[in-house]
Amino acid sequence: MAAERLGVPAAGIMTSQFVSAAELMARVLGAEGFPFVVIEHPISSAGSDGLEQRARTAIDDCARLLIQSQ
Repeated sequence: MAAERLGVPAAGIMTSQFVSAAELMARVLGAEGFPFVVIEHPISSAGSDGLEQRARTAIDDCARLLIQSQ
């Protein structure tokens, strides 16, 4: 959100376990409804293949989010 406030397009990424925390943080920072990408939780035990899959999904979702915000 700090980058966005400076005019730099950015996309946040959150795991599914922390969506409500991300929404609360956005609301507290005055950016209720701030869009972010959600990836599958957990990442710490996902293994190489699982992390790669999550990263590929996040890349695609971030690109869509950034394109939509222009």
